[in-house]
Parts: sequence; C-alpha cells; structure tokens
Amino acid sequence: MKLIPLSMLAATGIFIVGHVQADEALAKAKNCLACHTVDKKVVGPSYKDVAKKYTAKDEAMLAEKIIKGGKGNWGAVPMPPNPSVSADEANKLVKWILSQK
Repeated sequence: MKLIPLSMLAATGIFIVGHVQADEALAKAKNCLACHTVDKKVVGPSYKDVAKKYTAKDEAMLAEKIIKGGKGNWGAVPMPPNPSVSADEANKLVKWILSQK
C-alpha cells in the first residue's frame, strides 16, 4: 500500500522536473539566456531577482515586456523586443521565471 503513494509522488516529481526543463529549453531556444541567467546578473537581471521583485499578478505585464521589450526597470540597458516569442511562449517563460524563487 505504501508503494502507490510513493509512486505517485515520484511521478509528480518527474513531471515537474520535466516541465521546468522544458521552459528552460524554451528560454534557450528564444535566446533569453544571452542576456539572463537563473542566478547571476549578466546584461539583464537574473531570473531569481525578477522572481523576487514580481508576483503572479504581474504575469501579463511581464509577458508583454518579453514580447515588446522595456526599459528603465533594471538600469540603463533596455530589454529589446522579442517579436518571435508568441503570447503563449511568453506566458510559459514568465511562469518559469517566477518559479525561480
């Protein structure tokens, strides 16, 4: 009987890890990691810093910034627009970024 709950827990963990890796793969595919990393400032802020500053209520605004770009929130270097990122992809990226707390 103990095997069933343990198996379900393991399967859930595999699903979550797979989802996180998939969104990191999307960030790589969309060239986000040229300016950002998970835990260190490069050109732009680290994803951990973004996750500390924003919450789930900011998801739509952040997704729009990914697509349209922005400036002034993290210093002098503006974030360029990313028109090749779809709205769905931007939403997935934002959820992944905010999970980096």
